[in-house]
Amino acid sequence: MNVTESSPRQAEATTSPPAPRRRRVDLGFQRFSGLYVWAGIIVIFGAWIPSVFLTSQTLVSLVSDEAVTAILAVGLMFTLAAGGFDLSIGQNLGLSAILTATLSTVGGWNPWAAAIAAIVCSTAIGALNGLLVAKVGINSLIATLGMTSILLALSQVISDQQFRGPVPADLRALTAWQPLGIPAIAIYAVAFGFVAWYLLEHTPFGRRIYATGAGPEAAFLAGVRTSRYLLVSFMLSGLAAGIGGVLLTAKIGSIGPTIGPSYLLPCFAACFLGTTQIKPGKFNVWGTLIAIGLLATGVKGLQLVGGQQWITDAFNGVALIGAVSIAVVAARRASAGRARKGGRRQ
Repeated sequence: MNVTESSPRQAEATTSPPAPRRRRVDLGFQRFSGLYVWAGIIVIFGAWIPSVFLTSQTLVSLVSDEAVTAILAVGLMFTLAAGGFDLSIGQNLGLSAILTATLSTVGGWNPWAAAIAAIVCSTAIGALNGLLVAKVGINSLIATLGMTSILLALSQVISDQQFRGPVPADLRALTAWQPLGIPAIAIYAVAFGFVAWYLLEHTPFGRRIYATGAGPEAAFLAGVRTSRYLLVSFMLSGLAAGIGGVLLTAKIGSIGPTIGPSYLLPCFAACFLGTTQIKPGKFNVWGTLIAIGLLATGVKGLQLVGGQQWITDAFNGVALIGAVSIAVVAARRASAGRARKGGRRQ
């Protein structure tokens, strides 16, 4: 019988633990294209109009103006991740704003009581949307589109088709402070984003929200109460609209009944563009915030160059169509790739 003796080096090699692998940081264009495009936009406008674009005033204005959009987009993301569409979120924000302003001025309410009442009202509207979609079975596009019209009419009735304001100083103080030069409203938006990120990425609730949106039938068979999570996602969307409406009222002081719909398109554009960032093919908080920064910087640069007001709508519309197109093509390629791999295994 032949016995092969291993050398000391071979024995040492077999007994020594494997060297730890270094984690590679993936900064590829596919996951972080938005950051590269964002940087390119900054370079272009920085070279074009440096005296007005590359200023701290422009930065503060940009961050302050987009904070409400960020809160609204992150709230909308819950509904989209669960497989629904909330077209009423913009006017729900408008109702929250007009309700806060009306109660705290004409109604004589305490400003904080008015703000809480507006947030509760918007959350209840989100719950009603969720009931119509998850329990009654109405398509989310139809249900929330009809709700948008109802909320617009309600906003006009509450405001008597007039601007409401100025709101009390106590409410204005909510967004007036600027620690280290950072607008308070931006701090609220980042805090809201962190909470949403934790819920979606690090809790069973978030995993079930994603499962509901990815495949409601399969999720239901796996024990997920999909109708409940869809309803809750609409409630969170309404909560975000309520908070955004209160902060918007505190920021600008006077509110008109038709202010809400202008926030709808930027939110959807940011959410869908966000699915091409960080975690491609998945609604995620940080991808959405990157998209908001990119879109806002592009719009701000065009406005400072001397563009007309319609540029904002055009830019956001093109971004929405482009983002959805990229997401659809990427999903189609991924599906084709999985099909090819499955064919090879067989």
